[in-house]
Amino acid sequence: MKLLLTSAGIRNTSIHNALVDLLGKPIAESSALCIPTAIYPFPGGPAMAYRFISGLTANPMCELGWKSLGVLELTALPSIKQEYWIAAVQAADALLVQGGDVLYLCRWMRESGLADRLPSLRETVYVGVSAGSMVTAPIFGETYDDPNRPFVIEKGLGLVDFALLPHLDHEHHPESSTAKVERMAAEVPVPTYAFDDETAIKVVDDTVEVVSGGHWKLFPH
Repeated sequence: MKLLLTSAGIRNTSIHNALVDLLGKPIAESSALCIPTAIYPFPGGPAMAYRFISGLTANPMCELGWKSLGVLELTALPSIKQEYWIAAVQAADALLVQGGDVLYLCRWMRESGLADRLPSLRETVYVGVSAGSMVTAPIFGETYDDPNRPFVIEKGLGLVDFALLPHLDHEHHPESSTAKVERMAAEVPVPTYAFDDETAIKVVDDTVEVVSGGHWKLFPH
């Protein structure tokens, strides 16, 4: 599987070009499924899910001019015929995974059965935003809205062999200051990328490339 792991979506030309490169064709010729599931546990979650699907957030994803766009709601998948949603996933050029609650997202990635399917999607581009990126790691840590709270360490999906800490030094994410990120990264037993909203991590097989119009730091372990 090919991955483009962002902090805040397709925020600049460099990240946009990386997405087109991974797709192997223009966005206007590509199909996508968006996954809003992670946002529901937050206050105002239903409205935020609608804004994501409608392309009204500050994190460009669904509004990029896709040839076709559908919604893949993970919590619905266990109750519908598997062959229907699997066919839709296999036909998509990209999966657009919204941020939100990474623990909730990881749970439903597994319970829906999608997590088991992802490694077999060799040509599909997985595009993550924030928690949608974090969940791909073998392990992740989350502080939620308390920057002084210790990490909640959980096992991720293991699609990549490193962890991610998004929103580096963002004014609205005090838990992601450089000083706090350094302490958090020390608790994660795998290499960890801390990166800001103008940066993405591009992954093709075993090749990892940082695409950045901002700043980032790798904490080797």
